[in-house]
Amino acid sequence: MRLRGIKRSSNVERRGGGRRRIGGKSSLGVAGVLAVLAIGYFTGIDVSPLLQGGDVRQESSRSVGADDAATVFSAQVLTTTEEVWTNVFRDQMGREYVPPKLVIFDGVTQSPCGGASGATGPFYCPADSKAYLDTQFFQALERQMGAGGDFAAAYVIAHEVAHHVQNQLGILPKVNAARQRASETEANALTVRLELMADCLSGIWARNVRGLMERGDLQEALNAARKIGDDYLQKQAGRVPQPHTFTHGTSEQRAGWFARGYDSGDVGQCDTFAAARL
Repeated sequence: MRLRGIKRSSNVERRGGGRRRIGGKSSLGVAGVLAVLAIGYFTGIDVSPLLQGGDVRQESSRSVGADDAATVFSAQVLTTTEEVWTNVFRDQMGREYVPPKLVIFDGVTQSPCGGASGATGPFYCPADSKAYLDTQFFQALERQMGAGGDFAAAYVIAHEVAHHVQNQLGILPKVNAARQRASETEANALTVRLELMADCLSGIWARNVRGLMERGDLQEALNAARKIGDDYLQKQAGRVPQPHTFTHGTSEQRAGWFARGYDSGDVGQCDTFAAARL
């Protein structure tokens, strides 16, 4: 992704601080710990209970230069989302877009939606209109999930921003209210539609930054979408996929809805709640 000359968004909040530590006794080993953390990154589930009692002690250790590069990259990608959604809101909906803040943190931090750590993964908190990201996530994306490339990382940022778009359009609070009234299986199904819509909206973003894309970038995003499908992640965890537990959609659904947004560029085409088949 060609970001040279793209300014850094001023809507970035950099938080330093916590180191992550895993203590006790465990048979997971370092590789096992990394695999569990990777699953947490992409499911949005806090996998800390799986790690408790381990004798592996892991502390975040990143070079300042590498961290700075990831922060700059994230701030530049955020700028592209601001430009795209400002134009889409104006042209397609006649509305003004108010961008979110992106909180880039080290190890652990707090949000109105709860604590954030490398185990919880990137997420959007509607209570403060902020997206939260530990930049070490980019390493897990490439090394543990096999979804490397700068555009794959950019897609994940765009996906969290898409949840902010849903929030600003009033979709997120309606779905959250419906989930409160639903059974666990029904709530999961609603969450899948919400996540697939965010993938579609991410595709709209990608369509509008085609001028910044390099050869292979689109495939990086589609590969990332497939690698974070519920069915793929459950298989990677050694489990038989259980559709009633899915919260983000299958690999093919995620890639398919991203492609739908990319091909159409139309927010109206991303209405997963009106779709008879996902």
